[in-house]
Amino acid sequence: MKLIDEIFEMYRGKIRGTQEDFDIIAFTILEQLDRKQLLSMVQDMSDDELAYFIRSYIVESLEGKMNKVTNVQQEGYSTYH
Repeated sequence: MKLIDEIFEMYRGKIRGTQEDFDIIAFTILEQLDRKQLLSMVQDMSDDELAYFIRSYIVESLEGKMNKVTNVQQEGYSTYH
């Protein structure tokens, strides 16, 4: 994806490559774009990029939901035992 290539070149050698770095970059970019611009980026994706994008969203969302449920269950368990 052209955007990823541009971001990579812009930050190469300037970040450590940690998850925190990636989150900061992503949030910074998202703050600068409106819904129309984001949808335009999605429309410009190839079929493979779009599939990867949706797959990543599903995986991240499921992991987040699973972690949230697991943490709630663990907190409940430790409260009673």
